[in-house]
Amino acid sequence: MTQRVNLGGEATGPLQGVRVIDFTAVYSGPIAASILGDQGAQVIKVESAKGDLMRSGLPQSQGMPGPFATMNRNKRSLCLDLQSPEGLDIARKLIATADVVMENFRPGVMDRLGLGYDEFKQAQPKLVYASINGVGATGPYAKRRVYDAVIQAISGFATLQPKGDPAMVNNLVCDKITSLTAAEAIVAALFQAERSGHGQRVELSMLDASLFFLWPDTMPNYTLLEEGIETVPDGDHSMFMRKTKDGWIAAMPVQQAEIDGTFKALELDELIGDPRFADFASRARNRELINEVLNNAYVKFTTDTLCERFEENDVPYSRINMRHEIPGDPQVTAMQALWTYDHPRAGKICSPRPPAQFANTPSNIHTHTPSLGENNGEILLELGFTQSEVAALEASDVIYAEPQTR
Repeated sequence: MTQRVNLGGEATGPLQGVRVIDFTAVYSGPIAASILGDQGAQVIKVESAKGDLMRSGLPQSQGMPGPFATMNRNKRSLCLDLQSPEGLDIARKLIATADVVMENFRPGVMDRLGLGYDEFKQAQPKLVYASINGVGATGPYAKRRVYDAVIQAISGFATLQPKGDPAMVNNLVCDKITSLTAAEAIVAALFQAERSGHGQRVELSMLDASLFFLWPDTMPNYTLLEEGIETVPDGDHSMFMRKTKDGWIAAMPVQQAEIDGTFKALELDELIGDPRFADFASRARNRELINEVLNNAYVKFTTDTLCERFEENDVPYSRINMRHEIPGDPQVTAMQALWTYDHPRAGKICSPRPPAQFANTPSNIHTHTPSLGENNGEILLELGFTQSEVAALEASDVIYAEPQTR
């Protein structure tokens, strides 16, 4: 079962008191900002009247898309026309209250709007200004439109299939790697700002984040550059997923005791101590042989039987969950890894809990994902605008609020 949480409480995470102005859209930036929100930061999401592209995602409940709800929890929404002088003035006032500014426009857009880091660094010496982009600001690809599939192509993610034609990872993996990298980098810059009194610009690209992520196990043949270094076959993680008599199971024995336990569980005791499989290097050199042997052995057992035998022999394994089985997995439920809460518009929502567990300053979900412009009034009042000024800005379309449907 999932854990029920009630919204409306105070943010309790380690970033409580940090104010983040989030100009990002789509995946990498919004997820990074949401991580900061999970950890207690006050996050204000700034959007145009068109809204973040992901507001049109599917499926939807009462106009609230599932993907957008997951990526934008723990935020408030300000819908602002940055093409108008009044909108830019509001944005400047907003940034003046920030500890962190985040943006993932193409390089140079924020500078052209007069909202770049250089505009604020003197008056706000501790400001952390994070810019996320696809491939950086220089080079032959710098002016391209870049999304996850483009980075999968450049970085090599699309070539991870061990055999056959290239294939995309069936997930926006480069976006998410970038979001994790961005959240960590922002927190590092905040730490330095507290220590030194000086913030800084933080720039990172999806390509940098993806190359760093891939390199250790995907590019070993391109790491050691001296002549005569032995090369190794490209990794094949498909060998960890094998067909049983009635289904599929994943097992990843790495240490020798786990290899021997696998042989024992599969009734291949004669291979224990076999020099062809006696250490990591020998198994790498005999990869095709051990793969064939194991495949032939797995299909002799049912999935349930192998789970029992692997458990007995301390082999790292799991039955392979189909997506609909994940919420009911015994470990997922025991950890209460999925939380549910009531959204005022979309109804009941299920979302993974914040993954880092802080003993003294627990992360939480304290604010529902906002509708477009839902918090316009309260944010502008906090900035010193009067109710009549807010009404005038709304009447002139400098700010916009999406009609509520529930």
